[in-house]
Amino acid sequence: GGRLTNGIKTSKYNPFTFLPLNLFEQFQRIANAYFLFLLVLQVIPQISSLSWFTTVVPLVLVLTVTAAKDATDDLVKGRQLRSEKWMDVQVGDIIKLENNQFVTADLLLLSSSEPLNLVYIETAELDGETNLKVRQALTVTGDLGEDVEKLADFNGEVRCEPPNNRLDRFTGTLTHAGQKYPLDNEKILLRGCTLRNTGWCFGLVLFGGPETKLMQNCGKSTFKRTSIDRLMNVLVLCIFGFLAFMCVILAIGNCLWELKAGSQFTVFLPRQDGNSAGFSAFLTFWSYVIILNTVVPISLYVSVEIIRLGNSFYIDWDRKMYHPRNDTPAEARTTTLNEELGQIKYVFSDKTGTLTQNIMTFNKCSINGKSYGDVFDYAGQRLDITEVNPVDFSFNPLADPRFVFHDHALVEAVKLENPEVHAFFRLLALCHTVMAEEKKEGELSYQAQSPDEGALVTAARNFGFVFRSRTPDSVSIVEMGEQRRYELLAILDFNNVRKRMSVIVRSPEGKLRLYCKGADTIVYERLHQSCGKLMDVTTEHMNEFAGEGLRTLALAYRDLDQEYFSQWKQRHHEVSTSLDDRDGRLDELYEEIETDLQLLGATAIEDKLQDGVPQTIEQLAKADIKVWVLTGDKQGTQFQIRYPSRVSLCSVRTTEVTLKWV
Repeated sequence: GGRLTNGIKTSKYNPFTFLPLNLFEQFQRIANAYFLFLLVLQVIPQISSLSWFTTVVPLVLVLTVTAAKDATDDLVKGRQLRSEKWMDVQVGDIIKLENNQFVTADLLLLSSSEPLNLVYIETAELDGETNLKVRQALTVTGDLGEDVEKLADFNGEVRCEPPNNRLDRFTGTLTHAGQKYPLDNEKILLRGCTLRNTGWCFGLVLFGGPETKLMQNCGKSTFKRTSIDRLMNVLVLCIFGFLAFMCVILAIGNCLWELKAGSQFTVFLPRQDGNSAGFSAFLTFWSYVIILNTVVPISLYVSVEIIRLGNSFYIDWDRKMYHPRNDTPAEARTTTLNEELGQIKYVFSDKTGTLTQNIMTFNKCSINGKSYGDVFDYAGQRLDITEVNPVDFSFNPLADPRFVFHDHALVEAVKLENPEVHAFFRLLALCHTVMAEEKKEGELSYQAQSPDEGALVTAARNFGFVFRSRTPDSVSIVEMGEQRRYELLAILDFNNVRKRMSVIVRSPEGKLRLYCKGADTIVYERLHQSCGKLMDVTTEHMNEFAGEGLRTLALAYRDLDQEYFSQWKQRHHEVSTSLDDRDGRLDELYEEIETDLQLLGATAIEDKLQDGVPQTIEQLAKADIKVWVLTGDKQGTQFQIRYPSRVSLCSVRTTEVTLKWV
């Protein structure tokens, strides 16, 4: 069949459908429909008592004003700058993207200018996240580089799922030279992302136009009616009822008069075509409908439209809505829904990155039953952080100068080579998806997919376990000044159901180990029974951390047997290249190997509230608006956030959704 082009349309109307669609919407207003009906009546000469243009002029005026307003609203919404070439891209084409360009279709990443075929993208248009995500091409296609000839000659077959709207997953396989390679979300660039920090990349178009995940997520824009609109419709209906009632009485009066006295007038006012009194009354009814049409207030709609326009200017001009720091005034994007603002009862909000700054700092941790991060004096009183000198990390040439920590005991434990503390930071340096860039020798910068991960890897870096670089099959870290390379055998991805992430690595000495970090509830279920005591102490610490509003993660590890791992790896490859129920089967495999873990401890990260959140919520509370926040935090963390800002928090943890009322 014909291949889909990549053209999409985001506006509600186009030049051909504008008139019919817009008129259809406008005639859903009862008064407009009524005037159209009157117009039809006035064209019938037997009934007509007024000339037809008395109705046409106001009706056309109202329709034009509203249509003009709808057209401008739609133009603002659907305007998209794009070069004409986008439309011509078709499935199967190979296209080249350059830095800061918008990804134009759903692509399979083939190669890029970065080492290891990495690509950095920003997915703000899709999921609102502004931090960079990393995508990585398969080595087999990445080796083609920017050699256009080779790319064109590359002979492979991609099989993948049909178009769908799931932004967070993708299943497919690439077959090349008899080998099968699994394709997942990490190799796909979706339309709507923007390329960042990457010179160029090549991609194969998998889905174009309406089949892209971005467009699959676009619902049909519904025609919204405000409560004032609905009220006016009801009022107009009542007026109709009154009008019909009057016309019926007048028609009955006409009938009676015709029967009683009408016959005496026939000499100089002969009956039309000798009609009977009944039929005359019927015609009179419709005549009166036309004569009394001014009872129905069509101007009411125009007045309301003008008032709405005025209201939208008031929003634009509101001094208190102006944000001086970014020089952004409020902007009313629509003129139809503004009157609904005063009727808002509930505000539902996300927490991370919406109420908080999404800038995470490593604050505290619990390692092997000992809590670090707070500073106490000799009498055992907790000291305020401002009274204590921060830890001096100058012993570590690769430390991040912006990282601040106050508890000296943790640095001492690292220097004394406490094995659990070392294992703790080694886990943080190995178990993540962060990418490291080293422009100058020793000057590292991290690109993390989520700020939590960046904060944890930075903490490990400052305490002497520096994540230096990675390739698809190894991770290099500098441990206490000594460079070590770990073989990366498997990454067991994080997702919303698993709520944990694991890596399996082989140390330079040849030992196999699985490192896991994740939500405490999930990790605790998978611990070896020998960890009971340590678990109780760590839980206590985590509850303390949560009580201070910190985000917590539990860390654990497991030593693996070489023989068992080899056969597990074999099954893993088979499952990851199958197309049917890949996710479910991978989950089972992950479950199987992530058991009998040994607990190491827990981390606590602070995510500060945005400026002005408590004040804003206070203002909303004055307006009697209830605020609900959706969060994945532990109960303790929630109370800490509710305390300064009196919010109702709706917690979504694992399977239960608990709603809290404050």
